[in-house]
Amino acid sequence: MSITIKPNNHRIYQCQTAKKVELLNKLIEENSGANILVVCSKDAQSLQEKLTNKNIKVIEDKELIKDKELICEVLLSYDLPIKNIVYMARVAKTTHKAFMLLDEGEQTELYQVEMLLGRAIKQESLEGFAYPKPEPKEEPQGRKPLTKAQIKEVAKKRYDESTQEPEEKTYDKKPKREYEDNKSYDKNGKKQSFSKSSSDDKWAKKKKAPNKFLGKDDNGKALFSGKSGERNHRYDGTPRDRYDAPKKVGKKINIKARKPKED
Repeated sequence: MSITIKPNNHRIYQCQTAKKVELLNKLIEENSGANILVVCSKDAQSLQEKLTNKNIKVIEDKELIKDKELICEVLLSYDLPIKNIVYMARVAKTTHKAFMLLDEGEQTELYQVEMLLGRAIKQESLEGFAYPKPEPKEEPQGRKPLTKAQIKEVAKKRYDESTQEPEEKTYDKKPKREYEDNKSYDKNGKKQSFSKSSSDDKWAKKKKAPNKFLGKDDNGKALFSGKSGERNHRYDGTPRDRYDAPKKVGKKINIKARKPKED
């Protein structure tokens, strides 16, 4: 399929579906001196009845593909075809201009046609047929901006607060708990005394009685009054030496010096 029209003569008119017939009649009137062909994907007969100029030919895509000798000067596409390749067949039938009416919902399918064409198609919006503008979002109501007088008042208040000396903080000191004669009460309500005494102090260091040798038992083991045990005493009751001499001694080697040989 060879397309001979110039890119500037190939364009899209943005138009809502409800106003397409009105725009179609306007374009037919503007190009009244040319051979015009209107193409749609379906319901060609109902579209023909809505046109002001009844001499304009309206056909569907299936009829356009069958007629290989069909040629026009101005091609008006009422909508996008079901298959993208069919639109290329539409544009190949015109020699001068090709216009398409495109609803806002059909814009998402246009890029596939432009991919086959190899370029973007120029779009135009005519007055009275443009897409409705989206309503601006309501911004959340915040605080109103302060006036100059209010800003000065706030600044002055902050300055006065920063220059004032900080007040001394007073803390309520809890009175110390008083103990009567260092005594407290038990479960029965009787006072107990916790005063320390030298005789009843269980943590005081006590003098240890000297460890005495009591003799030997039937096996000949030494007995003592304390817990010194046999680690510090021999079996006979005598204190053990700190270092005992080894019982087994290695062999002694006597080395005699040799006499020098006489020359």
